[in-house]
Amino acid sequence: MGRQWRDGRGELVVHGSGGGPVVRVPLEIATSYRARTRGLLGRDSVEGVILLSPANSVHTFRMRMPIDVAYLDRDLRVIAVRTMRPGRLGMPRLRARHVVESEAGVMAEWGVRVGGLVEVIT
Repeated sequence: MGRQWRDGRGELVVHGSGGGPVVRVPLEIATSYRARTRGLLGRDSVEGVILLSPANSVHTFRMRMPIDVAYLDRDLRVIAVRTMRPGRLGMPRLRARHVVESEAGVMAEWGVRVGGLVEVIT
């Protein structure tokens, strides 16, 4: 499934695993090289999440806050979730095609878990 998103805004829909509730989160989409490179750098907070695509790894150099990172495969299934402090380099995930970043701690609240599915609405 080739994804043809553009830089912009949308909504991330987290399908609750195990019958949990569906959660809708404000989404910023970063697909251009410039937008992906900038990501969350220099921000003090993020409203919702930012989707970096294509991406299979991230770093937190020059970031001001810890972040949650979810690695997604081509079907938007979560293959890993990590919390990263500033100044870290994340290991590339071979099967990852997209990365979603948010403020640290919120992904667990939203039900973003390994094996879970998310949906991008533009």
